[in-house]
Amino acid sequence: MAVVVAIDAGTTGVRSFALSANGEPVGMAYREFTQHFPRPGWVEHDAIEIWEAVRTTLVELAGSLDEPIAAIGITDQRETVVAWDRRTGEPRHRAIVWQDRRTAGRCDELAEQGHLDLVRSTTGLVLDPYFSGSKVEWLLRPADAGGGGVVADEHLAVGTIDTWLMWQLTGGAVHATEPSNASRTMLFDIRTLAWSTELCDLFGVPMTALPEVRPSSGRFGKTAVGVGVPAGIPISGVAGDQQAALFGQACFEPGMTKNTYGTGSFVLMNVGSACPEPVDGLLTTVAWSLDSVDPASTTYALEGAIFSTGSAIQWLRDGLEIIDDAAETGPLAESVPDTGGVVLVPAFTGLGSPWWDPYARGAIVGITRGTTRAHLARATVESMVFQTRDVVDAMSAASGHEVTAMRVDGGASVMGLLLQLQADQLQVPVSRPVVQETTALGAAYLAGLAEGVWDSPAEVTDNWRLDTEVGPTAERAAADELHATWLRGVERSRGWEPH
Repeated sequence: MAVVVAIDAGTTGVRSFALSANGEPVGMAYREFTQHFPRPGWVEHDAIEIWEAVRTTLVELAGSLDEPIAAIGITDQRETVVAWDRRTGEPRHRAIVWQDRRTAGRCDELAEQGHLDLVRSTTGLVLDPYFSGSKVEWLLRPADAGGGGVVADEHLAVGTIDTWLMWQLTGGAVHATEPSNASRTMLFDIRTLAWSTELCDLFGVPMTALPEVRPSSGRFGKTAVGVGVPAGIPISGVAGDQQAALFGQACFEPGMTKNTYGTGSFVLMNVGSACPEPVDGLLTTVAWSLDSVDPASTTYALEGAIFSTGSAIQWLRDGLEIIDDAAETGPLAESVPDTGGVVLVPAFTGLGSPWWDPYARGAIVGITRGTTRAHLARATVESMVFQTRDVVDAMSAASGHEVTAMRVDGGASVMGLLLQLQADQLQVPVSRPVVQETTALGAAYLAGLAEGVWDSPAEVTDNWRLDTEVGPTAERAAADELHATWLRGVERSRGWEPH
């Protein structure tokens, strides 16, 4: 039987993943790529290096498979933007990553000019450098005016990472995206499901450079020669990583909620086919469009975006060098009963939901002579849990739906301590599936649905299998006391960077 391959192009690496028709993983290949930090708060990627990582993993994966490939799906780090030349396929600048904060001042300026309401009502987002619009504007600003110096000529192509990879996979034949990625650009009207002329004019983005928007599940094109897999394979499913994870977690009913612990953490709640009004502290986003790009085929989600969770563990490893491997974090954190009063707020690139403070910076408070690396590790794990609670509290208040259960995935979800602390803080069961690569699962399912590997989302639900469920053991009062201490730490981190 044929398999479906998902390309999961994340923030720190690329994973190519093969899924059988019964939802079983049958192969995987992974490559990291370089993180570039040209200035404090700036984060860039080499788009060619990302493409080479994709091609290399596809070669490795395809070489290990006995079955033919029925379809390819793509899921990607959202908001990261690439500008390239249509004639050569060469980037005109390094990709500017979602974590990048270089346009914080410009977003403040736009808010002061009264544009926030337009952005909120049209896109469901907030005026924050996290999103793509101000990044593209910076790329197109002349270099002598402090911008990227990219020329907006007729050969310019602009897109998020999914668009860049589709261009490469099809040999330049396809310049397209889909609504879940488009809805993260701050240039897309999530109600009409089309690029917004008004917002493109505001940011100075030529609409001719933007990709065509097609359904999340449907054939975009076919692979060209020399891309790591045989030519002619349909590319048939695309979604931003967090929306793909919501799909892969089979959260198809309104109110179903998932959290992915990746480089950042992202809590998404399915809110159905009616686009909700903007909610303070949260984002409204397109989850996916099946069959066609119109409201009747579209599912929306509320989202809380947390900027730094897994990246905080990377910092323990690469910055502080108090661990040699990320897998050490859980056992080290469990070696102490608590943090010894230490609170770590990982606001390395500002705070996301529900604070939206690009000027917050990381803070460690409560240190004493008795503080050890184990306390710092536990405080890092707790920071993931507390940030998730901050988002869930805001989401429940805004939606009127109490979260009654949480489905989790991502690298850090392997930690039993994390799941237990999360259940205690939310006071609901936390469930981890057998297959935790849910972003890749979602992309694979979207592609396979388009090509008839699966007939309906109900088959995706049937494939979802529980690995571990953890219920709360702490009393609400004790959980609230710990959370209150965390909030004191957050207040000390906010507004730290001068502006």
